[in-house]
Amino acid sequence: MKKLILSLAAMAAATTISAQKMLVLYYSETGTTKTVAQELQKQLGADIESIECEKPYSGNFQETMQRGQREMQSQEWPAIKPLAKKVADYDIVFLGYPIWFGTYANPIVTLLKEQDFAGKTIVPFCTFGSGGLNTSSDALKKALPKAKIAEGYGLRTARVSAAAKEIDRFLKENGYKKGKFEKLPDYSTQQPVTDAEKAIFDAACSSYQFPLGTPQTVGKRTTPDGTDYKYMVKSRAMNGGGEATSIIYVTVGKGADAKPEFTQVVR
Repeated sequence: MKKLILSLAAMAAATTISAQKMLVLYYSETGTTKTVAQELQKQLGADIESIECEKPYSGNFQETMQRGQREMQSQEWPAIKPLAKKVADYDIVFLGYPIWFGTYANPIVTLLKEQDFAGKTIVPFCTFGSGGLNTSSDALKKALPKAKIAEGYGLRTARVSAAAKEIDRFLKENGYKKGKFEKLPDYSTQQPVTDAEKAIFDAACSSYQFPLGTPQTVGKRTTPDGTDYKYMVKSRAMNGGGEATSIIYVTVGKGADAKPEFTQVVR
């Protein structure tokens, strides 16, 4: 009965939302965020537009980060081209960006200053090397106090092939798209990490370019696609200070040859 009530509530929400106008608005530096934006547009049947800089970034990672740091230090944000679409015409804006320095990419700063999002529902979506959905969503709430910042979707660049399936679930769970979905179970309570669980963590994270820390405890859940792990991890603080605690999510598919993948870091 509970599942039926939840399903009916989701269907009712989807019916209401489907009557609202939706725009997928995104900035993409390397094309990964564009891939996610196009998948969202395809599944939603929404309008879509990319944010373009007057002076494009080079596409080179180091050069882009150096320019980005200069802009942040000087507070001189990149000029962007005028939008063809009018934000005022839409009720829901799916706002996409890569994560730079732990938050949304610099062109989004310019967008937020130039456009009026008051009264709009903003659904963040982002791509990243390790994480940043939570920090960028918090930054959006501060920058747009008169908008509703809804639950967002984040995807590691290394897992872009998983976008279509994950987006389908995200849209159905949050009522943006009609359809049935199975509610995922909660994670189990945190328990000390066993040697086998440490091996899974290492297999998922050891090849990442920066050290992610040492797992202390873990919670698990079984899903139709495999097993998910929620590790509590001790690491060095990003600012070079003392110890910090983060959450690292890892998933392992059902197939015999499935390899552990970490899906995001929440700091």
